[in-house]
Amino acid sequence: MKAYLFPGQGAQYPGMGKALYDRFDQAKKMFKASDEILGFELSKILFEGSKEELQQTRVTQPAIYVHSVISAVAMGNDFKPDAVAGHSLGEFSALTAAQVIDFESGLKLVSKRAEAMQKACDHTQGTMAAVLGLEDDKVEEICEQTTGLVVAANYNCPGQLVISGAIDAVEAACETLKAEGARRALILPVNGAFHSPLMDPAKQELAQAIDATSFSDPICPVYQNTTAMGVTDSIEIQKNLIAQLTAPVRWTQSIQAMIDEGVSEFMELGPGKVLQGLVKKISPEVMVSKMEF
Repeated sequence: MKAYLFPGQGAQYPGMGKALYDRFDQAKKMFKASDEILGFELSKILFEGSKEELQQTRVTQPAIYVHSVISAVAMGNDFKPDAVAGHSLGEFSALTAAQVIDFESGLKLVSKRAEAMQKACDHTQGTMAAVLGLEDDKVEEICEQTTGLVVAANYNCPGQLVISGAIDAVEAACETLKAEGARRALILPVNGAFHSPLMDPAKQELAQAIDATSFSDPICPVYQNTTAMGVTDSIEIQKNLIAQLTAPVRWTQSIQAMIDEGVSEFMELGPGKVLQGLVKKISPEVMVSKMEF
């Protein structure tokens, strides 16, 4: 069995998508449609813009989504997933690839998500930190004991967990984590506390947009971040997608669940190669590859 994986924010790089644009007519059409839907020239920023321009949340999230979905489309009849999953933002790419939502609807939702998250960041003082070298339950325990809001946000692989919350609480937790033996507890260069309760205002906005969007049952199970289980019911998918903004990304658990249910090969689609590395740390024996264009 083969699963396809789709990356989240942070996988972007200047020039991404140009090879797809040059090689496939369908890619040209989809980039043009993206520019029209978004109301700005995403393709121009991707192909000619600076790293700084690409790092704006309103650009980054649509950019990764568009690149990822076009990558799946470019595979044509070779794209035959037994399962799909996406890391955070990548879940929208996975849902589009699994025919739960169409490309245009997915892009509108991603754009709304980026806009809502930026607004939430502007109104709250939040941050995130990467914690390396401690067991998940120890990190969870320290978060619970820390004064203020700090929670586990991304279970990326064994020994790598990202925490999220109010700046003071995250900084305090980092000091305790290092004292308790963490190899690193490093504040990340982000301007918000993603996958924490501080994203609640964004969740409410996104919920309205999701409720107004047509969802279909997927062509294969979608392993969603919030449950780390394969979901095939469109109503359940919508609920999990709304919950995802304030709930942790259970990536380690999702990959392990797919392996337990028979997946032996993973292919990453979209920009970057982060997910390949995480899968190898979760389960070194499985096959992992990247579709390059």
